[in-house]
Amino acid sequence: MPDSKTIKTKRTKVTKTKEEGLEVAIYDISARETGKLALPKQMFDVKPNMTLISQYVRVYLANQRQGTASAKTRGEVIGSTRKIYKQKGTGRARHGSIKAPIFVGGGVVGGPKPRDFSLKINKKQKKAALFSALTLKKKDEDILGLNDSVLSIEPKTKNVFGLLKKLGLIGKKVAFMISGDIKNFSLAARNIDKLRLLNANSINAYEVLDADKILITKGALEHIKKIFLVKTK
Repeated sequence: MPDSKTIKTKRTKVTKTKEEGLEVAIYDISARETGKLALPKQMFDVKPNMTLISQYVRVYLANQRQGTASAKTRGEVIGSTRKIYKQKGTGRARHGSIKAPIFVGGGVVGGPKPRDFSLKINKKQKKAALFSALTLKKKDEDILGLNDSVLSIEPKTKNVFGLLKKLGLIGKKVAFMISGDIKNFSLAARNIDKLRLLNANSINAYEVLDADKILITKGALEHIKKIFLVKTK
């Protein structure tokens, strides 16, 4: 009988080619399922950081503010410098300028002035917030795949509207995540309410969260993977 020390057990390493549950159906312009789109686990299956998402949304909305509101003070209002009526004998309060804040057309006290509302957030935080947002959408089953051939359809609104109707997305905020030549598709989609086109180059966590459903093409997914999952030495 062989010694137990001489017995070597072989452990076979099982590798999965596709992440379980990280696939979404791909649809063509007729809303027919044509296959499956595999989503990378590094982007669509991370631990959501809700604090970071909240921070990113606050920064994003703050950066949308123009900060151009401006009100004139009494020194900036154009008008006569003449004393509006004599100092004594009228029975009224003493006033020297029509540009005083208490008069209509006068200056404003403590009014808004141009200012910069922008906030900063670093690249790693932006990336982590985006991955968290994509993960939340995937868990809620709000991500669908889209065939790349959809981008070359005839530029007619009825084509995109028909796709949304068959998928039951009429009246919802739908975001198409696309890349490449989108001229025909953008012409076909521009008159549809609550529909947005998200370029793969400028995708961000806020636009992902703001959409009810996200339809992503295979080409756009590959483009996003090159941007965010590229390995740096």
